[in-house]
Amino acid sequence: MNITKECKEQFKEEGYFILEKALNETELKLLRGQCQHFINKMDARMDEEGTDTLGINHRGKRYFLSNCFRESTELRKFIFSDRMAEICRATIGETAFLFWEQYVVKCAEVGMQFGWHQDSGYVGYPHTPYLTCWCALDDVSVENGTIYVLPFSKAGVRKMVPHEKQEGTNDKVGYFGNEPGEPVIGPAGTIAVFSSVTFHRSGPNKTDKPRRSYLAQYSPDVIMKLDKSGPWGNDEPFLKDGLRQTAGTTA
Repeated sequence: MNITKECKEQFKEEGYFILEKALNETELKLLRGQCQHFINKMDARMDEEGTDTLGINHRGKRYFLSNCFRESTELRKFIFSDRMAEICRATIGETAFLFWEQYVVKCAEVGMQFGWHQDSGYVGYPHTPYLTCWCALDDVSVENGTIYVLPFSKAGVRKMVPHEKQEGTNDKVGYFGNEPGEPVIGPAGTIAVFSSVTFHRSGPNKTDKPRRSYLAQYSPDVIMKLDKSGPWGNDEPFLKDGLRQTAGTTA
């Protein structure tokens, strides 16, 4: 994987860049298998609670499955790999903590869209922007509900703005302009790398196959809860002075 000077400059100026075919078939097989395992767990939890909606999870339509790495050695190896360390160094610098990770799945033909938001909008109060690595586990296209990113120059902002919760979906939305954004189109294994203050959205999945993605997110410092009672998300050290602090695997 080669993160060019142009990629680094685009991240700085526009808030994102794209790495096409960054993941190999072995990694894709691992991430897809773990994805189905955690979908099954979420469905079982919904069964227990007698509902088809938990938070922003909607059975058979859309899933957000968080912190799966806590139960999976294989996912830990991926998120603490040399590859992810290289992306962190190229974007947020020589110090990095694991902030969050999750699967995002749009199911076949009924996968719901997701409104314009900044990931920082879900934190909801001032903090140092963090990094999102959005890994496509399937070929992504406009038809199957890929994400769209809104460059800083089109959004007109480079910091977190207030978000409103949408009724019916529980989505938070922070951009209401007319810019369509730039679609991320590419083969499975493509990684979209963007800042937590970069606006992005996704369309519905209109195909007969699921559109699966895996997000690994890293922060340059520990993001604490508003009342300082503990970390908002995860606070596991990954890089210090550019060196890995958590064992992963060479990739």
